Amino acid sequence: MKGLSNKEIEVVSFLELNNRYFFAREDIRRFFKNNNELSAYLHRLKAKGRIIRLSRSKYYLLPIKAYNGHWSEHPFIIVDEIFNGKGYFIGGYAAAHYWGIIEQLPAATDVYCPSRSGTREFFHHKIIFKRTRKSSMKGFVRKRMKGHAFNVAAKRMAEEWLRSRQ
Repeated sequence: MKGLSNKEIEVVSFLELNNRYFFAREDIRRFFKNNNELSAYLHRLKAKGRIIRLSRSKYYLLPIKAYNGHWSEHPFIIVDEIFNGKGYFIGGYAAAHYWGIIEQLPAATDVYCPSRSGTREFFHHKIIFKRTRKSSMKGFVRKRMKGHAFNVAAKRMAEEWLRSRQ
């Protein structure tokens, strides 16, 4: 990691002191004169390895205690922050592992939502977004982990999905 400017230190320390590791552009807008300056500083922090971009307006601040910039966050929490807690559910092998149906750790997390498709990698973990219809967005439950809530396929639904794969 490279050195930080005074303004970058001010923003990072504000976020760290308030435990705002997941933050939006609006949370730090008051430190900057205009939107262009905000974008430039976010770009520099990203290049220096201090933040990770999750979505168009959401970012993750790597904690200062991260050793050599290496840090990991649970994929379920990352997915929930990307979608702001609504309009998705976690399914596939990740849901089966969550419910204890399988013991093997999944190599990727399948996320079903009506708005995205494709694959992204966060913290060396692959998240696969699979597009589904809004009418298919049922059969999931809201659970909590480390103070964050997330949507995961119900146990019955995960069992049915796993049986269809065999």
